[in-house]
Amino acid sequence: MWHGLQAPGWISFVAVAAALSTAPASAAGDRALGEYLSSECTACHQTSGRQVGGIPAIIGYPADQFIALMGSYRDKHRDNQVMQTIAGRLTRDELLALAAYYESLKPAK
Repeated sequence: MWHGLQAPGWISFVAVAAALSTAPASAAGDRALGEYLSSECTACHQTSGRQVGGIPAIIGYPADQFIALMGSYRDKHRDNQVMQTIAGRLTRDELLALAAYYESLKPAK
């Protein structure tokens, strides 16, 4: 039983995460670039690190999971037209930068 997960999307997520976990350390993103690019993200995602409605928190999100999740939006395995559009136009360097930036942040208490 998949408990609400669609098999192709989940498999893609795991495959991307596995591939990125073997990437060399030099593939780490530029946090300053990530901060610069984050303004579009903060239009919907809270900078407090709190989930609001159906929009998840991304502050402190592990970089490898962030990249895999964005890959599943880009490949249209996850259904959200806004996120599919955003993920589809990000370059690999931009995605790595955003992942590094959001991973470095800690939610407000």
